[in-house]
Formats: sequence, C-alpha cells, structure tokens
Amino acid sequence: MKLQTKLNLFFLLLGTGVVVVEYFLLELRGTALSTLLILLFVAIAGNILSKRFVKPINEIAHAAEEIRLGNFEKRIVVSSNDEVGKLAEAINAMVQKLNDDIIQLKKLEQVRSEFLGNVSHELRTPIFSLQASLETLLSGAVDDASVNRNFLQKALNNTQRLNDLLTDLIEISRIESGEIKMTFRYFPVYEFLAQIVEELQPFAQQKHISLSFNADNKELETFGDKEQLKIVFSNLISNAIKFTEANGTVTVSYEKTIPGVRFTVKDSGCGIPQEELSRIFERFYRVDKNRSRELGGSGLGLAISKHIIEAHGSKIDVQSDVGKGSAFRFNLKTA
Repeated sequence: MKLQTKLNLFFLLLGTGVVVVEYFLLELRGTALSTLLILLFVAIAGNILSKRFVKPINEIAHAAEEIRLGNFEKRIVVSSNDEVGKLAEAINAMVQKLNDDIIQLKKLEQVRSEFLGNVSHELRTPIFSLQASLETLLSGAVDDASVNRNFLQKALNNTQRLNDLLTDLIEISRIESGEIKMTFRYFPVYEFLAQIVEELQPFAQQKHISLSFNADNKELETFGDKEQLKIVFSNLISNAIKFTEANGTVTVSYEKTIPGVRFTVKDSGCGIPQEELSRIFERFYRVDKNRSRELGGSGLGLAISKHIIEAHGSKIDVQSDVGKGSAFRFNLKTA
C-alpha cells in the first residue's frame, strides 16, 4: 500500500475517532473521565503514527548517519512497499554501489602500487649495470683494449634495454587509456606474416633455432589493424625464440576456420607450468625471473599483445607443457 493511501486511511480513522470522542465528551462533559479519554485517544493515535511513519524514517536517518561515518556495510531493513520502503531500497542500492566502487578503487590502488614497484625494479637493473660498466671504463678499463669494447657493448645493451622498456611502457599506457585508435581494414595474411618471419630469421639463426612459416591459403585476407597486429606477432615469435633451446623449432601458421582465421605461434621450448598460465599476460610477470632478464625484454610484451587482440574482439589462448613447448593461438575476422 502506498504511503499516501496509508496517510489518507490513517486520517480517516483519526477523524472517525475524533467524532466518537466528541460524542462521549458531550455525554461526559465536565467529568474527569472526559480528560482521561482525550489523553488515551491522543496516546493511541501517537503510537500508531510513530509505528507507521516516524519509526521507519528514524531508522533511515540513523542508517544514513552510520553510512556517513564510514560504515558501508550498514543496510536498512525494508519493511514495506510504500514510498518509505522504496526510499530504503534506493539507499541500500546506493550504498552497495558505493561499497563496490570503494573495493574496486582499493584493487586499482594495489595494482598501481605494484606497477610502480615493478617499473622501479625493471629500470633499476639496467641503470645499475650501465653505471657499473661506465665506472669500470672510467677507472682505467677504457685504455685496456682487451676489455674496453666488452664493457662498451654491455653499456650499449643496457641503454637498448632501457629504451625498449620505456617504449613498451608508453605503448601499454596509450593502449589502456584508449589513446591509440585502431585502424581496421582487410589485408593479405601471407605477405604480412612472411615479412615478419623474415625479419626475425636472423634472431632465430643466431640461437640456432629453426623458424618456419606454414601458409594454409596464400589468398586469404584478415580484418584488423595491421601495425598493431605486427606488434603482437613480433612479441609472440620473439618470445618463442627466446625460450626455445638451440636446435629447437618455432612454427608460425594460420588456417581458415568457420569464424575467421586461426593464427598459431608454436615452439618446442621450455614450456610454462599450468599454475602460471593464468598470469603470464600480467604486466612484468615472469615465469623464470632470472632467465627472463638475462634474455632481455621489458616484461610487457604479452600484456601489450593481450590488449591489442582484445581490441580486435578476440583473445589469446595458450596451451603449454613443461619441457615440450607452448602454443599461442587467436582468431581474427576474415572477408
């Protein structure tokens, strides 16, 4: 029953009660009983009014005060379907939303804190190595022809690592903020992948790894942002080469499927433990931290790849067996 209806009914009953009391007062005029009846009627009417209207509003006010003081677990007991009950439900829903937002903000703050800690650590390592190389050179090694080029190469490698890290930090920041606008269009798959594989062949040959490209259909086209997808394939293929031992294999392939084109980057490398698979796309997460830093890279490649593929309306699936290798797969639209 709505609040207005309840009020109308209450005042109707109140009016009826007044008529009855007036009748008795006329009959008992001038007696102490008339005064007693008046007081009794006022008490009963006040009690009804308190239970029906004042008490629920006081409960709402009390709960609102607790919420204002920071008790976001407080909820109002809804005891009616009238306007007061709807007000209580609305306040409960508002507090629940506020509580959820606070929990989300705390999670974001934790992620931000962890991110800053990871960035500091990732920057510190190459900076210290660069500093050590330069100090060694200044201490006299620069005049020693047998070691000076070695320390200069180390310094150059660390400056390159810093540059890669900063480039990836800028890239992932632009992607997550929505600053990068994807340019989607159709383009030939074969020519696109063949060029990327050719560019990475020297890296594979340097590690004595066989990098092959299997083309299912040379006429096939896919739909996406060509430049951003090049980042994805470069990251996946480079990672496969890095974590595959000498004389191993890395295979890049694609095939036509019902929903579109299925891409696969497969290696015969060290593999990833099952308990680690759900975390490999986190920023700076490394399965083997020491080995990962020795092999180079910013630790952001997979996180960047994940964001780019998700922007294409897909996701990267991973299958891996420790000691046998890994396979990264995702689908894209086709003509």
